[in-house]
Amino acid sequence: QVQLVESGGGLVQAGGSLRLSCAASGRTFSRYAMGWFRQAPGKEREFVAAIRWSESSTYYGDSVKGRFTISRDNAKITVYLQMNSLKPEDTAVYYCAADANVQRPTIAVATAYDHWGQGTQVTVSS
Repeated sequence: QVQLVESGGGLVQAGGSLRLSCAASGRTFSRYAMGWFRQAPGKEREFVAAIRWSESSTYYGDSVKGRFTISRDNAKITVYLQMNSLKPEDTAVYYCAADANVQRPTIAVATAYDHWGQGTQVTVSS
């Protein structure tokens, strides 16, 4: 029911910052969860961050905690991922995901989400 459009990826030097955006269109629901995952070539999809829409509860993967921040704009049904202190290991395709009823125990599990964006490339150079 929902479509996700991502933007904001690009090339950045180590230590720099980027902000990714994910705009949702179509029908959305009050208890949606939206999250960010990333996948580098040859590696498994990794949880980055997520937010539960109704209560704004946020969750972060250990590798990005303290550096990345997820936030939302309720009026625009958009989530953002502010990425600071970027490292070369952050290089990956970043995907936005959404689901109408993701529960807390599975909020970091990719298979719990039904809707995915197209992905946006983030490349951090040394």
